[in-house]
Amino acid sequence: MIAQGNDVVALDNLTTGSKRNLEKVSKSNHFKFIEDDLKEPDQLGRVLDAIPLVYHFAANPEVRVDDVDPHVHFDENLVSTFQLLEGMRKSREAKTIVFASTSTIYGEAAIMPTPEEYGPLLPISTYGASKLGCEALISSYANTFGLRGLILRFGNIVGSRARHGVIIDLIKKLNSRPRTLEILGDGTQKKSYLHITDCVTATLLAAERFMKSDRRVDVFNVGSSDQVGVRRIAEIVVEAMRATGVSFEFTGGVDGGRGWFGDVKVMHLSIDKLSKLGWTPKYSSEEAVRAATNELVRETRKEE
Repeated sequence: MIAQGNDVVALDNLTTGSKRNLEKVSKSNHFKFIEDDLKEPDQLGRVLDAIPLVYHFAANPEVRVDDVDPHVHFDENLVSTFQLLEGMRKSREAKTIVFASTSTIYGEAAIMPTPEEYGPLLPISTYGASKLGCEALISSYANTFGLRGLILRFGNIVGSRARHGVIIDLIKKLNSRPRTLEILGDGTQKKSYLHITDCVTATLLAAERFMKSDRRVDVFNVGSSDQVGVRRIAEIVVEAMRATGVSFEFTGGVDGGRGWFGDVKVMHLSIDKLSKLGWTPKYSSEEAVRAATNELVRETRKEE
């Protein structure tokens, strides 16, 4: 966006982010960073009065409830979204929001690939529930207060800056125990994975088309056209780390072999609607995992 001459203001509380990720843009005259917290914002109103379009990617990204108190999902996802929408309602300029939602809002879908119109939406994790609540808030503010909302339901996004998820989890475990790799679940989990570069191109295209449309609210799935299993991901990690003699140790999982309570074992989003806009992912699920794994292994070795 900055390369296209757009002015960008980033607001983040840096709970999970890092200023290192902004090194390439920090010196640009088109970029400004503000450290603030959407839950109790100090500068939000001033920021919103200067911009027409808001990309809302702030959230707690961890799905596993054993790692996160459910109250965190409520605060970081629902409360933050409510505060942002309230700021937009009062703003003179900021009237369009692009929201990063999630495939987990579908719960255990009976139809795969799962289309945007699938229902009823019954998430099985507090993370998914909080994101679905955010979608409802956006729809209500759009229809009540004249805002516009683009909702993007992302699959599993992977890339070099990931700090949670199956790939980085397996890399850390293999670094700790080079001969035995623990894998959560019973090994039958199978999901779609999308590389961050494909995610960015999809997001920008969907936003561009939405801004030109007359839709008040629209929803798109953003994912890959196929799936990859957790065992194959483990094999890719072992190959990328050039490890030998590694045995896989599946934990057996919980609640029918899930990695954790609330884990959706099988996920595959339909991307037909987004593809009709002219977008196709560059990477398959396995290719995305392999590219992200190689990137993360290099990053991990730099930090050692």
